Amino acid sequence: MTALRSGRLAVVGAGAIGLSAAREAARAGWRVTVYDPAPATGASWVAGGMLAPVTEAWPGEEDLLALGLDSVARWPEFARALSDETGTDAGMHPAGTVVVGTGSGDRDELNSLAGYLESLGRPAQRMTGRELRRLEPSLGPDVRGGLSVPGDPSVDNRRLLAALRAACERLEVTVDERAVTEVREAGGRVTGVGLADGTGAGADAVLVAAGAHSSALHPALDGLVRPVKGEILRLTRRAGALPPPSRTVRAVVDGRPVYAVPRVVPGHGDLVVGATTAENGFDTAVTVGGVRDLLRDAERVLPGIAEYELTETAAGLRPGSRDNLPLIGRIGPDGMFVATGHGRNGMLLVPVTAAAVAALLRGQDVPDAARAADPRRFAPVGAERS
Repeated sequence: MTALRSGRLAVVGAGAIGLSAAREAARAGWRVTVYDPAPATGASWVAGGMLAPVTEAWPGEEDLLALGLDSVARWPEFARALSDETGTDAGMHPAGTVVVGTGSGDRDELNSLAGYLESLGRPAQRMTGRELRRLEPSLGPDVRGGLSVPGDPSVDNRRLLAALRAACERLEVTVDERAVTEVREAGGRVTGVGLADGTGAGADAVLVAAGAHSSALHPALDGLVRPVKGEILRLTRRAGALPPPSRTVRAVVDGRPVYAVPRVVPGHGDLVVGATTAENGFDTAVTVGGVRDLLRDAERVLPGIAEYELTETAAGLRPGSRDNLPLIGRIGPDGMFVATGHGRNGMLLVPVTAAAVAALLRGQDVPDAARAADPRRFAPVGAERS
């Protein structure tokens, strides 16, 4: 790999990952153009905003947990710096998370999670239903027990996107609303991108951050990222209704996961409820069944939301990878980088991904926790990983 310290960088994708990487590159002196026909939309626009490495932890995904813990530790400074740069609040909400269960089977699942976390030296406080209701009065009587995880905060994804766009504008990042159809190369090195209008644009380096659409942009990415549909609801508190929870509530209701994330905006009481999971290709239709299931399960946990207004339904496509780790690093021809495949952890992994991309563009090593996300882990056996 030939190290490039600056030049023309094409970033494909203007979600939270692409915009944060573009910001870092522009600060380092690159001339950055971000390509996206609908900037700051897609999965980033409909994300729940949980910054939850601990409560998303799962046995066998220790590398993902390490990456998430690295990133959540970066979040306070990342949000502060972004807010200072732009005068726009980046939307981080420091209150933690409670994870609750209803029936005995749900509580057993949470006990297993607590035991797993304790084995990793990441203890979570086990609480009875009564203790949880003292901590979070919005919880209903069906909640029988759960965990308190104060280290898993949240972010208002739409405020974050606004701040990232403002930062890129201040740094003179160009946003081009044409769709990219391919990464172009010649002689083993990238030359730029091909556009849907039949033209092309030259670049010294290309960062593919196109989420679920990344696999179609170069043969080296074929089959590495797939769309995973998630439906979300946005609820708004009406006059006289109980306040929303003060922190993120994750729940297991008769074996089904559901979450509710408050949006902390003065004078408002918005709550994001999600999220279903389905692998139906690039289908983004909101289904009756998805809305029904989310409302039913959320109301079991937070009965006060029955008086809220249902103000938005939406579906997004999470970019899933083969092993749930993102793809962050060099791949394919010289000068091509990728930052995609973040799955359900896109918002969480913004700071560490941006830091890794900045290091790659300088020709330096990525943060230690990001090494496991090298996309060349999927290269054929015997292929070089230089």
